[in-house]
Amino acid sequence: MGLDDEKKEGEASGETSDRENRLSRMNSESSLSPTEDDEDDDDRKPELGPMIALKEQLEKDKDDESLRRWKEQLIGVVDFEDVGETPDPVVKILHLTVRSPDRDEMVLTIPDDGVPNPKGPWFTIKEGSKYTLVFNFRVTNNIVSGLRYNNTVWKTGVKVDSTKAMLGTFSPQAEPYQHVMPEETTPSGMFARGSYSARTKFIDDDNKCYLEINYTFDIRKNWQ
Repeated sequence: MGLDDEKKEGEASGETSDRENRLSRMNSESSLSPTEDDEDDDDRKPELGPMIALKEQLEKDKDDESLRRWKEQLIGVVDFEDVGETPDPVVKILHLTVRSPDRDEMVLTIPDDGVPNPKGPWFTIKEGSKYTLVFNFRVTNNIVSGLRYNNTVWKTGVKVDSTKAMLGTFSPQAEPYQHVMPEETTPSGMFARGSYSARTKFIDDDNKCYLEINYTFDIRKNWQ
């Protein structure tokens, strides 16, 4: 092989090396830059399979002790008397409680018709007082995922407050659950006193509503 042949081979080798470098740079840049497919993947939501009744899930591999313990760690010990044959969870809000260091607890029972007190305010709270809301509820039939509390308050038709709080995920059990909200303070002053209307909802991750209740309450100078 002569010098000319070596030169040609070197040039060919150089061209190959240059092509490899360019391809390497292109691959490196493309791996760092989002593509249309990548952007579509960000917007694409995972498709979940059909819901399965909790009883059916628990009875699968029931003879496998390790799997049974693993399931109990995930969802807790489930009372089979509160588990149904259908996949839909059932959540019943038993009552709401208003706790304040200035007075006895006010336990507000949820009426079946969803109208707490059609003739007046459901409760009255003193201006400038600290209070805490407590929710008591039961879960049966299946696990409820992402149960949350939404509350909107209006005064004279103007929205003055909106609260959204995640309560959590709960498995069926005989004993009621209790969730305590963070402490708050009622507004005070002449413009704060008066009558308010509110709407409270309890919904889950699937936007299934377990309770929607409309009511009024008063803020006054003193407890009533």
